Amino acid sequence: MAINSVETAIRYSEELDKLFSQKSATGFFADNLLAKKFVGAKTVIIPDINFQGLADYDRDTGFTRGAITVSNTSYTMQMDRARSLQIDREDMDETGVANLAGKILGEYVRTKVIPECDAYVISKLAGLAATRSNVIDGDIKKPFEALCTLIRHVQEKVGYDEELVAFVDGSIYALLQNSPEISRQITVSDFKQGDVNLRVNSINGVALIPVIGDRMKTAYNFKNGGFSPAGNAKEVYMMVCPKKGAHLVRKTENMRVFTPEQNIDADAYKFDYRIYYDVFVKKSGLDAIWAWLSPEITISAQPEDVVATYGNITESLSVDADVEGGSTLSYQWYKAADIDGNDSVKVGSANAATFALPEDLEEGTHYFFVKIIVDGASFVNSDVATVTVE
Repeated sequence: MAINSVETAIRYSEELDKLFSQKSATGFFADNLLAKKFVGAKTVIIPDINFQGLADYDRDTGFTRGAITVSNTSYTMQMDRARSLQIDREDMDETGVANLAGKILGEYVRTKVIPECDAYVISKLAGLAATRSNVIDGDIKKPFEALCTLIRHVQEKVGYDEELVAFVDGSIYALLQNSPEISRQITVSDFKQGDVNLRVNSINGVALIPVIGDRMKTAYNFKNGGFSPAGNAKEVYMMVCPKKGAHLVRKTENMRVFTPEQNIDADAYKFDYRIYYDVFVKKSGLDAIWAWLSPEITISAQPEDVVATYGNITESLSVDADVEGGSTLSYQWYKAADIDGNDSVKVGSANAATFALPEDLEEGTHYFFVKIIVDGASFVNSDVATVTVE
């Protein structure tokens, strides 16, 4: 099997691109690029067309001349991300490598690439809305009212015949479904994304796109190994914009595929995946994106590292936090596998700002953090505290 052939690499790239377009919550923004031109690897030129309004017709001089301005704006893609994946030779035989590799790469795009891209796109658009003060103060008990307010603001900018989309945080989406108003107005409609037609819930023609909370923040840290919410990030409860209001640019490099014989690092098949991407909004659409953001949580005191004595643990961890407005805070402590908070497990009955360390902690190093929750919907995580038991 010519697993290392150029044709194989291109086929993998095409299939992964198709999966991205179909499964990403924000993938439909890629359909908006009717005209673009790449200049180099990471710069793209997108035309922005402006017209002058009508003028009076003069019976003597005739038509008033008007200009059509085409501004070719250069945008540089900020996200240049990559990963090299290996499949050990012993995990498959030669005849099965192509099929297994396709499944593994597809799962990687579905579980790692798409969530990161969705998080980046939503955070950038919500950040733009916040920067231009296009935000509302919604009531967590009245999510339908907040949605209608967002829709009204956008329609006042783009009109009533423009197709709109509403990204909705998963927790708010659950509240929205339970509101009495939505049961009378929600319908199922067609929604085109890439080459597929999806069926989505909509209200008055506005498509509702539920997104899990981890991808609905205003800011993220993108690092080696994935992404995580920034410390000052707010939850994006809802965001409404025209379906054509943003332009998602993706440029996936053709995958490099190496056989075990070509791989100098390991006796394994190696797949190098790389993608450039970014989302841009034309000047004419900057005020057509509106968001409802969670109240801001201020953490004035983070959990501090602790050294405890095995068999006689009396120490505790605590956090001091406050929230703007009349919102209510609740707490949930977690035990993590490392200082980055990975593989965290909820600690039972640890639901207060202060957490008494378990008396039966074993010798060694342990990691804890607390999730601070606003009105049962949005949350931020504290720093991870190190507990050393000697």
